[in-house]
Amino acid sequence: MAPVPPENLFNNLWVLLSGALVFLMTMSVGLLEIGELGETYKKSLLKTIVIICLGFFMMAFVGFNTAFAPCIGGLIGNPLYTAPFLGGVSVNAPGLLTGIWWSMGTDFFNTGVTLPTYFFFETAFAAVTLALVGVIALKKMKQEAFFLFSIVYFIIIWNLPAAWIWNPTGWLYNIGMRDFAGGLVVHGAAAAAGFAIVYQIWREERKKGLKESPQIPIDVNPGWITIAILLLWLGWFGFNPGSTLTWNHEANVVVITTFLAASTSFLSMMFFKYMELKTNPGLIYAANGILMGLIVITPLAGFVSPFSSVILGVICGPLFIFSEKFFAKMKWFSDPVGLFPGHLTGGLFGVVMIAFFTQAPFAAASGNGNLQNGLLFGGGYQALQQLGIELLGIVTVMVTVFILSSIVIWLISRALHGITTDYQIEKVIPPQG
Repeated sequence: MAPVPPENLFNNLWVLLSGALVFLMTMSVGLLEIGELGETYKKSLLKTIVIICLGFFMMAFVGFNTAFAPCIGGLIGNPLYTAPFLGGVSVNAPGLLTGIWWSMGTDFFNTGVTLPTYFFFETAFAAVTLALVGVIALKKMKQEAFFLFSIVYFIIIWNLPAAWIWNPTGWLYNIGMRDFAGGLVVHGAAAAAGFAIVYQIWREERKKGLKESPQIPIDVNPGWITIAILLLWLGWFGFNPGSTLTWNHEANVVVITTFLAASTSFLSMMFFKYMELKTNPGLIYAANGILMGLIVITPLAGFVSPFSSVILGVICGPLFIFSEKFFAKMKWFSDPVGLFPGHLTGGLFGVVMIAFFTQAPFAAASGNGNLQNGLLFGGGYQALQQLGIELLGIVTVMVTVFILSSIVIWLISRALHGITTDYQIEKVIPPQG
């Protein structure tokens, strides 16, 4: 059997390392939940372990095919492209022992990445996306309900946006939509699924006679929240730079845009919140400042200059503060870890900014040569056209994920006679005032 060329082995090493860092992020989300809700909430750690293990099992079974095999009609990857579990017992599965995964060849991304490498990398993305969905169900959703939802999530719900946008035969990819590392595929889609879950929870709460949704109390643990956000930040080193799928100069640039956006966003958040409160905003806003910058830069990290990432970081502070106030007015759900003001607002904002901040040489260096300059760099009509494509993708993905998630969670509710927990056992406090 002919060995994979050395340059491809190097790319595989880079993507595997990046995947390991993304893998770290899922458990870091669990630590972040403990950091914000207190050390007594150890159930979060078990939940994140379940997400990781179930994610690898279901993605190997069929989910990787439905997301990343050649698409049927541009809509969904062929589930029969490889036998279950990456080729079954065959020694000739495409890209397993020899050769490369079909989309990594010269006809498409031309990175020389193999099936095991690409599977590991993208499965880590799928797992951390579900971990983000899970933050909305804290202390309110039955574990068995979340487990059942996770099975369907890894087979079809996460996979459709991935197939449409990250698969080179997906319909949104082919009309020109780009989302570098998951502003929509990860953050926006996670929020859409989370919205479906909190809506079902609210339906059940209303049946119990509640006028407002009981709120989950914040109990900040300084050590855990600091460790969690720093581990998440470290994981983003794989999340964004690894999305080049090859080690080149642009991967280095993506490291810088990612870290500059996060650092600037932290400074912006602390400044604007201090101006509002006239006191130290504290660790929770420090963590959200870093996180917001990482989220916003994710969909365009490979398309922009370091200076543009600084400008975006400055915007992140007031964007999060405004969004947090907006969602706080909604009393029919509880969102203590900030899925909606952070991941929903930041992810979708970042996707829209592709049409404004993209510079074609950076985009081409990250493997996206079809992207032209954004509106702020003289893109003109082409940039407006790109904006329309990005908005189409946002609407399509958000509606699709919400509808699918709503149907699945409703069926689970029927099967389990509700998805909500016993509030007395879970010690959820009622809204104050």
